[in-house]
Amino acid sequence: MTWVPVNEPALSDEDFAALSDAFKSGWISSAGRYVDEFEESWAAYCGHKHGIAVSNGTTALQVAVEAAGIGEGDEVIMPSYTIISCASAVVRAGGVPVLVDCDPVTFCMDVEAVAARVTPRTRAIMVVHMFGHPVDMDPIMMLAEQHGLIVIEDAAEVHGAKYLSGRNGNAPHWLTCGGIGHISTFSFFANKLITTGEGGMVLTSDERMAERSRSLRNLCFRSDRRFLHTEHGYQYRLTNMQAAVGVNQVRRIEEIVDRKRRIAADYTARLEDIPGIQLPTERDWAKSVFWVYPILLGNERDLDAVGFAAALRARGVETRPFFLGMHEQPVFHDLGLFQGERYPVTERIARKGLYIPSGLGLTDEQMDIVSAAVRAVLA
Repeated sequence: MTWVPVNEPALSDEDFAALSDAFKSGWISSAGRYVDEFEESWAAYCGHKHGIAVSNGTTALQVAVEAAGIGEGDEVIMPSYTIISCASAVVRAGGVPVLVDCDPVTFCMDVEAVAARVTPRTRAIMVVHMFGHPVDMDPIMMLAEQHGLIVIEDAAEVHGAKYLSGRNGNAPHWLTCGGIGHISTFSFFANKLITTGEGGMVLTSDERMAERSRSLRNLCFRSDRRFLHTEHGYQYRLTNMQAAVGVNQVRRIEEIVDRKRRIAADYTARLEDIPGIQLPTERDWAKSVFWVYPILLGNERDLDAVGFAAALRARGVETRPFFLGMHEQPVFHDLGLFQGERYPVTERIARKGLYIPSGLGLTDEQMDIVSAAVRAVLA
């Protein structure tokens, strides 16, 4: 039986050549020209002034939350439907995550629910672009301006995605996700469009937050005396070798995005006639990069995501489940958070959704195998 993994990256000869060059240069730790080039090129592409490379997407969130000034008792509004790194970063900074449900079509946060969650203790809104599709950012940014809030933009899953801003006015224009909020974060894990194996980045145009981010990722060393510390920091640095792998991918990001969009279109053409499932879509104000290809089972189907995954695995297809909402996480219940809270859309999709193999290394033959397996299970 042929086995189709959920993700296979597609690295080029140029990526390997850059990695070899970094290795041979002797700059193998967290300094070197590739770190600088990676930071500068990705920040410029997304539309921010500063890039601060870090060790992974989770550490990027931690740095961004603290650089934004989140502290004891500060509330940060975010979706329940997201990875635990988002809420954990706020909790570790002493803040309080305040949750909203998600949109049933895009799986991004329900922006219409955000305003009702603002209190005098609210300090920030953390938006999380989901599965390659942007959050509707204009209402979030306007709300943040009204209340003097910081927008933290988790763009880990939307490398290269675009958002149509100003569409209700006279000058609509496309913005790159990760360049819209006041501070944003990226992951460069192996399953992302741009990958350095492990790795992440914080982007901002705010000088103070940029300087704070650089300090936090580097143990808060002081410029006047290196080993004298007046603040706690982290060792969250990215190596020059990892950055070398990412540099060439930034140069071909549009090619990478086109490939992901073709994979999604090909899957949809193969699967769209199957009843009782929801396939990924794209709002007219968004250009999704379809980071993964999610399938949501309809309520009319007795099968849940666990059974669906097991049946596909038996046919040689690896999958991944959807996130479990933050309000259902025991680790937060133990802290007294989210007691009695319910978010029905998040709960439904967590139980009925998964995503199928859709990495950049996916072949047409593998796509045929996956599609046939999905069709056989859901026939």
